[in-house]
Parts: sequence; structure tokens; C-alpha cells
Amino acid sequence: MKPNHKLALIVSGVVLAALAVTGVVLYPLARQQWSAPLGPSLGLPTRTATNAPVTPTSTKTSSPVEVDSSTEIEVSKKLPTAAPTATKTPAPLCGGPPLMLILAIGADSGTDYNYGLADVIRIVRVDFTIPKVTVLAMPRDLWVEIPDLENPYGVDHGKLNQAYFYGNPGMGYYKGPGAGPGLLARTLDKNFGLRVDHYGAVNMQTFVKIVDAVGGIDLYLPYDVDGRPIDEKTEDMGYFRAGEWHFNGDQALRFSRIRKKYNDFTRMDHQNMVICALKEKITSSEVLPKIPKIIAAFRDSVLTDLSLEQISQLACLAPRLTRENLIFTSLPEELLTPGRVFSPQQKGETFVYHADYAIIRQYIEQFVAGEWPTEPDEPSCP
Repeated sequence: MKPNHKLALIVSGVVLAALAVTGVVLYPLARQQWSAPLGPSLGLPTRTATNAPVTPTSTKTSSPVEVDSSTEIEVSKKLPTAAPTATKTPAPLCGGPPLMLILAIGADSGTDYNYGLADVIRIVRVDFTIPKVTVLAMPRDLWVEIPDLENPYGVDHGKLNQAYFYGNPGMGYYKGPGAGPGLLARTLDKNFGLRVDHYGAVNMQTFVKIVDAVGGIDLYLPYDVDGRPIDEKTEDMGYFRAGEWHFNGDQALRFSRIRKKYNDFTRMDHQNMVICALKEKITSSEVLPKIPKIIAAFRDSVLTDLSLEQISQLACLAPRLTRENLIFTSLPEELLTPGRVFSPQQKGETFVYHADYAIIRQYIEQFVAGEWPTEPDEPSCP
């Protein structure tokens, strides 16, 4: 063998050895980053196989509303009975777990996550085996016990959306894990036995940019939606006539926030329209190939404890969902009693919803188990 050939083999061997060593060192690091949460973890105990709820200190609000026994029986009848257990469970798709519960938050803050209320609170149940996604809207005005607060006002109760507000770093009321999403998750666990696995929070500015990044969304409005101001203190959200619309990010945000002339349940319906349209656009042949770049672009703008691996699993599942397997639901409106309570922090009365927590917990348990809601007569998304 010629000296130069021998030298080339030696050099090649050294290079290959170096690459091998580098791969051994870097692969675990890359894998660790791929699986690492992108934001602060919730720090909640893992859900048990039976999804057994944690018993709260009290099962009713601090200002309980008397519930007529006939009403309780009537509402209880609406709860479905447990479905028979399947003998064989299919393997989860996309490398995901069988079940994932995600707390989805739409924050009313403009650019960061230091302040702001939870304008939207949704529990997303992702079943990777069917596959199926069920989204439960939680009323933001529910009057609840908020745990683990350190504050000069003696606040230990508030609206559900205020749990996120008090947990934000800028408030200084909460020192536990997960900041605003962490305290909101603990509040849901404390009051309703609902223990989520992960969270994702999006502020208003980021939502606008995401909708614009996918080229806007298309939706059909079956009726006029009036978001014009009713007084000098009300923000002008616009007027949307019935018919076909192509929304940019700002229009989608304003449409989703209209409430003054309606109620929370109507607003939830409007938000569902936007979510359906966004899902349709994201899974279109035009946008789907761009999803990795879009995720990378907004990685630092969305607050979440999901890892890149888990986000890729969810992105993989999205185009596999049929209209019938994306379901939106909310607690029955008749469970909620409008009222007013004194807020020490606000130093005045505020509108709230009172409710019987025992009944809500039944709905939550069956939601987590996949037994409620039952299949709708029509798909949630058009």
C-alpha cells in the first residue's frame, strides 16, 4: 500500500471515529432537547389510571346556591352511563400517549405573559387511539377557591380566569410552579378534580400573528354578529354580517372576543367557529407543509410545557381528525346561577357564576373518561 493511501485511510478512520464519538455525545443532548418542556412545568402529580379526582376542601362555592333536589335529579339524568370497556385498545397514533389532557388558555394580555386574565379557558382531551379531540369550554366567571396565594388582600377566592391572573409573575401572588397556567391548573384540580397533563397559553398579539401566518381563515356566519360599542367604555369589535368571510388575524381576534350584547356561551360558539376554521386552514394542502416552519417561528411566542416531540405528535394527529372526531362542548347552561359577590382585590361587587360543584365534577369525570359528551347529532365543525 502506498504511503499516501495509508495516510488517507488513517485520516478517514480518525474522522469516522471522531464523528462516532460526537454522535454518541450529541445524540442524547439532541434527544433531551427534543423531549424537554419548552416552558415551566405544572409540577402536578401524574394522573392515575382511573383518573381519580382529588377531593377539594369544599365542594361548593363560598356563597353556595341552594339547588332544588328535582333540578339535581333532572340534571343528573342527562349524564350518560359508563360505556362498556373495550376488550382491545388500538395502539396510539403518531407516537403519542393513549390520552393527553391540555389546558388551553387565551390570555387577554397584549405581548407577554407577565399579566392578564385568561380570556379563554378550554380543556382539550386528545385521544391518540381513535383518534379524537374533545374540547371543553370552562366558564371564566365561575366563582372558585384559588389555592396557594400569597397576597395582602387575603384573597382565596375569585373568578376562574383570575386564577391565571394571580399566578402571573407580574402579580407576585404565587410562588409555585407553572406561573399563571400552573395556578389555573391547580385551581381546576382543587375545585373540580380536573388534573391536566400540559398547558398552552397564547396572548392576543401572538394569536393575530398565527392567523396571519397561515394566510387568514375562511368561515361562514349563519347570522349577523354585532360587536359595536354599547357605551363609551366598550371597545369596538366590529360588525360582522351573515355570510362568507375571510378573516385576517385582527378580525379573528375581535370576532372571538365579542360578548357585550350576548353571553359567554354565545361567545364560546363564536370561538369554536374560529378554531374550526383555523384547524381547516392548518391541515390544508397549502399550509400543512409549512407547519414545521410556523412552529419554529412561534416557539418563543407561545407559553407551553409541551415538548417539541409532543407538539410534533399533535401536528401529526391533526390531519387525521375527521369532522365527527373534533367535538366542542361546554357545561350545561342550566348548571350555572348568575350572581354577584364582593371582591376584596377589586374593592367592589363583581359578576360571577355560582354552581353545584358536585354535579360539575360528575361531568368532568365523564369528560376525562371519554363518556361525555355523547356523539352530537351534527359535527361541531361545518
